[in-house]
Amino acid sequence: MGMTRREFGVACAGVGLAGAQTDGWRSLFDGSTTRGWQEITGKAFPTNCWTIEDGCLKALVRTDGFQDIRTADTFRSFDLRFEWKLLERGNSGVKYKIQKVDEWVNAEGRQARARGLEYQLADDKDPDAASDVRRVAGSLYSLIAPSPRVPPRIGEFNDSRILVDGKRVEHWLNGQKVVSFTTDAPEVEKLLRANMAADDHGPVHEESPISFQNHSSETWFRNIRVKRL
Repeated sequence: MGMTRREFGVACAGVGLAGAQTDGWRSLFDGSTTRGWQEITGKAFPTNCWTIEDGCLKALVRTDGFQDIRTADTFRSFDLRFEWKLLERGNSGVKYKIQKVDEWVNAEGRQARARGLEYQLADDKDPDAASDVRRVAGSLYSLIAPSPRVPPRIGEFNDSRILVDGKRVEHWLNGQKVVSFTTDAPEVEKLLRANMAADDHGPVHEESPISFQNHSSETWFRNIRVKRL
């Protein structure tokens, strides 16, 4: 892609082996190993703030830093399906069309985060989501509010879908299409460029890994599968 340098105990079930394919669908998580996943910077899978629990990829709450994770492979046009669960006031996200990766150290430790388009995952009671309808579950974070608005099931698994077909993008939540846009829309391209590195004056990056965010909330992910289009 040419990128600069650059988130209640549950009973979960994985979807076969990572990389296994059926009718064009490929499982991205085998339910028991981190194969196919790495830290967002490309380093080894960050076991300090992520784990596998009951067949789910789980973001941990820590006091020594949070790092997002990413797929080892990159994607351009794809249909991504996944299930996720948050607790009350939880916040996370799924990033795609990643333009850069930020890495820094603060009082909470080392941080590493993807910057690109984000399918927001949040409880309506989360302060960030409560501050702006464009930051509730299913939104294109900070830009497009879901319509219809579908409140997520907190403490239970939700079904999500991100469809990227060329420049056309759709967000789905629990069986309903809630967001639709094109990446060449002025406001979307502006958002993409705002997430590029300061010294990157080239075209918007159309292909990138898919990233799961650790936003200091316990978050469970399972049944992660993708089809290239």
